[in-house]
Amino acid sequence: MTKRYDRQDALRAIVREGKVRTQQEIVDRLRASGFVCTQATVSRDASELGLRKLAGGGYVLPEDLHLHRMFEDLVTGVVRSQQLIIVKTSAGGAQGVAAAIDGAALGEVLGSIAGDDTVLLVTPGEDAARELTGLLERYVPERRAHR
Repeated sequence: MTKRYDRQDALRAIVREGKVRTQQEIVDRLRASGFVCTQATVSRDASELGLRKLAGGGYVLPEDLHLHRMFEDLVTGVVRSQQLIIVKTSAGGAQGVAAAIDGAALGEVLGSIAGDDTVLLVTPGEDAARELTGLLERYVPERRAHR
């Protein structure tokens, strides 16, 4: 069982790291990480994890789907300062975005505070903030992204 859970944890990380459009891409990345698996194995794992395929073609974890939709609709930018991250939203959007971030259970977030159009995220340190910022920036639609 441990191998399966380790592989599924790696699969989660791969999906969160960036867009993967096919199960074969997931297989290739898992193999590069040292996991021996087939497309059928990845298909079973994807089903067990509840992976969804977005209209744009990329896979997303079910716990990240709400986060992805909230970012698509409301977020205008993400900025980091040391271990703090600011997520800018349209007016009135911060509370919903903060709830979506909390719901996604991103391990790097120690806490969040939401105002009207700004969410403050606190992370354990600069490395965690840098990693989380990279993840969140992927969810910001390119047409609205600013730094």
